Amino acid sequence: MGKRRRVAERRSAARKTRPAVIGGMIAVVVGGAGFGVYALFGGGAAAEDGSATAATAPKKPSVPTGPVPAAQVKAIATQFLTSWQTGKIAQAVAATNDTTTAATSLLTGYTKDAHITGVTITPGPATGAKVPFTVKGTVTYGGTSKPLTYQSALTVVRRTSDGKPLVDWHASVVHPDLADGDKLLTGEAGTPPIKAVDRDGGELTLTKYPSLGTILDSLREKYGKKAGGKAGIELRVVRGKESKAAKSADKTLLELSKGTPGTVKTTLSPTLQAAAEAQVAKKAKSSVVLMRPSTGEILAVANQSHGFNTAFQGSLAPGSTMKVVTSSLLIEKKLASADKPHPCPKFSTYGGWKFQNDDKFEIKGGTFKASFARSCNTAFISQAPKLDNDSLTKQAQQVFGLGMDNWAIGVSTFDGSVPVQSQAQMAASLIGQGGVRMNPLNMASVAATVESGVFRQPYLVSPDLDGRTLAKATRTMSAATLSQLRELLQYTAAYGTAAEAMAGLGPDYGAKTGSAEVDGQKQPNGWFTAYHGDLAGAGVVIAGGHGGSTAGPIVAALLKAGS
Repeated sequence: MGKRRRVAERRSAARKTRPAVIGGMIAVVVGGAGFGVYALFGGGAAAEDGSATAATAPKKPSVPTGPVPAAQVKAIATQFLTSWQTGKIAQAVAATNDTTTAATSLLTGYTKDAHITGVTITPGPATGAKVPFTVKGTVTYGGTSKPLTYQSALTVVRRTSDGKPLVDWHASVVHPDLADGDKLLTGEAGTPPIKAVDRDGGELTLTKYPSLGTILDSLREKYGKKAGGKAGIELRVVRGKESKAAKSADKTLLELSKGTPGTVKTTLSPTLQAAAEAQVAKKAKSSVVLMRPSTGEILAVANQSHGFNTAFQGSLAPGSTMKVVTSSLLIEKKLASADKPHPCPKFSTYGGWKFQNDDKFEIKGGTFKASFARSCNTAFISQAPKLDNDSLTKQAQQVFGLGMDNWAIGVSTFDGSVPVQSQAQMAASLIGQGGVRMNPLNMASVAATVESGVFRQPYLVSPDLDGRTLAKATRTMSAATLSQLRELLQYTAAYGTAAEAMAGLGPDYGAKTGSAEVDGQKQPNGWFTAYHGDLAGAGVVIAGGHGGSTAGPIVAALLKAGS
């Protein structure tokens, strides 16, 4: 009986103390440390009416998306530009989306290394999220000062994590000639200036030839000291090891005191260089090279876009112009002959890929010459099973001097690439796709090799100046192969896809057109390579369309100008 009474007493006590426990729980919530308790009670109450999720789930802040409003673009641009102008580097960096030390380093170096002071920055009207601005300042070094003025621009974007508007950081914001990883530096120039001259002794200037900027910079970097000049004081862009423009030469932005230039003679023809400049100016994203097959001298080089030397350093699929090299291979291996029948079906499959011709055309009962002249893809793809994976690579290297990375023309170049591939990629390389990469210099050299019968490495500066060793091919085509290859190119220039562009030239001529498909690009890159007499040239128009109507007229015009 006593035990029963004690149990009852304990139960009664529990009932009496429950409000105190609940009150303690409420007190915890009010105290701000009881989220778990609040959730527990909320969950219990909400469970009855089915609204547990709505009542208990914490609301996740929404991240703003879409275009940044004009007022916010103006505000963040003003914050960045004002902080930069007043030397408040931390505040300027805070207005950008840079998560490294790049912005801090470059903005600090703007004064410390570049010695630019008295900066005023004037923003212009924004176009969407892009804000142009003008920078004015003074560069002072060694007791000499010069004013500096230039235009740049910034773009305001949203930070991914929270949608906050910030300046999209790139080195080009500070100066448009900077690539990420570069820096600005004022001091004695790393190399003395040069006076580059053409083959007749006339000075090569940007005023006369606007597209030679990158080449003149490269010539100075390579020959400034060798040419006997004396360095001056300059503000310049210094390329970083990890820079996206690491292969480009440093760039002079402002001369505080002139050095004494040394003279560097090039092989450029003033007449043909002027003609090349005029031709590329007519066509966006175009580049061209003209050379002399008998010597390898480069007579003209021009790029419509002046910031990168696509003509010498581009790395692009050459499309059907590569069929010149492939044809030499097929003829040597007796897999094709100019006047013998050769298949050109609508489709050809190899390595699991189905290849087709432009507009799915076919040539019934045609010769290899007819297939070449009309640029029949399947005529080449059909021969892939009879070739080794490295057949085209060896042909390009051993006969045409391509892909060896050993050209020494006087400035930096990309010497072409024809990697060993297998299956479908090997087949694609036969028509200038897959992993094959070229530029107008490479393809002008291909045409020159056909015209002269031997590979002579192109050059812009005579090797006599610095004792360079020019690259050589390890073998030449047989007389029979060369004769047939010339027949193919001549027929294409007279009656094939190159006929319209080459009209008015001949009979000692040859040409090949090309179109290279590029992922994400609506129009293919248009290519053209040709020779006439002792001249050979090649050009490309990026996203231009078929080579016969885009790059063709540019190359043909230079061949005519040099005739």
